[in-house]
Amino acid sequence: MSWLQRYRLRRFVRWSLWLLPGLAIVAVLIVAPLIRWLDRATGWRWFGLTPDGATSVLSAFTSSMLTFVIFVVSSMLIVVQLASAQLTPRVIAVVFGDRKIKWVLGTFTFAYTYTIAVAGRIADVTPQLSVALAITLNLACITLFFWFAQALGYGLRPIAVLDRVASAGLAVIASVYAKRFDPEERPQSREARSPGFDEIAHGGPAGVLLAFGQKELVARAEQADVAIELVPQVGDFVARGEPLFRVSTGAKRLDAASLRDCIALGPERTMEQDPLFAFRIIVDIASKALSPAINDPTTAVLALDQLHRLLRHVGKRRLDAGNVVDARGQLRFSFRTPDWADFVCLAVSEIRLYGAGSLQVARRLRAMLEHLIRDLPEPRHAALKQELDLLDCAVRRLFPDEADRARAAIGDWQGIGGSTSSP
Repeated sequence: MSWLQRYRLRRFVRWSLWLLPGLAIVAVLIVAPLIRWLDRATGWRWFGLTPDGATSVLSAFTSSMLTFVIFVVSSMLIVVQLASAQLTPRVIAVVFGDRKIKWVLGTFTFAYTYTIAVAGRIADVTPQLSVALAITLNLACITLFFWFAQALGYGLRPIAVLDRVASAGLAVIASVYAKRFDPEERPQSREARSPGFDEIAHGGPAGVLLAFGQKELVARAEQADVAIELVPQVGDFVARGEPLFRVSTGAKRLDAASLRDCIALGPERTMEQDPLFAFRIIVDIASKALSPAINDPTTAVLALDQLHRLLRHVGKRRLDAGNVVDARGQLRFSFRTPDWADFVCLAVSEIRLYGAGSLQVARRLRAMLEHLIRDLPEPRHAALKQELDLLDCAVRRLFPDEADRARAAIGDWQGIGGSTSSP
């Protein structure tokens, strides 16, 4: 199985909505006969229900379980619509990847299918253990339903979405940039491209570069004794015919198809190997909150809280992770990664342009930049100071009153109302 096939299989398992319900139905086909056998072997008589009574109870539960299943699916669609309209369409994938929805839907499907299986086996003698398990499952699902309704309500809050995206972003940053930043350590230098190289173009449908198999590409480079360069950066759009790889000339010629099987393209960016995408989603939420139609600067401040958290984390990682060498120290694979200036520009620029006229956004943005300058190593300061200077210019331009300018020039971790002293 190639890297691309394994990647697609993992994505299917992670994002498929119907996989767990389908497995639940298969599980019923295995569990129901086992429970009937156990019922006959033990002579279970706990509930003592008659065939008519058991049929009535199970019929009522069957209807309720079907309603619960429909509610879960409908609520998911509502969440998608609300999140797209109020936050950003880029959180739709986050909703479909929610494990709570999948497990709740799978549990309800199991209870519904098992109840039908038990009801269909009731004749002159009631299978007491099977009926008891069906009743217990349905009562548990009623409790689960109320828990899910509460979790769904909390999950619709902007802070819940922002925190989830930021947490996923932190995990991606840690995986892409495994080493901590050491100001004393000399950064990697991009080695000059070999004078002789072969270019491999993309031959399939256009799409965004989602991920690549680094170990597989390095292994292919070692086998052919060449160096491979991945031309687009993760998150870049690649059209048919555009270059994918540059391969230095070597003793062996690499098969283009085998290299293409080491990259994954899709219609939209994901956060699997793209740390900038977490920033993009949070900035989009803040930008929409600052639009005149919504005018919700408090949500923008919540977004800045998470951007502050992400920038502080990425600022302490070593970002020049684009060269991979073999055991002999020979370059085998290179790829482009975003640098510190890219992260800062994405996190700050649009929010400053759209929200500098909001007093609480300007104050929270200033507090973030000033704190990062104090907290991060000196090589990270230049990009932050540049954004701070641009913020000063925007404040002078957008606040004609001197008193308002003075207030906007104070950093505040809450935007307005928080302590202005340094934490």
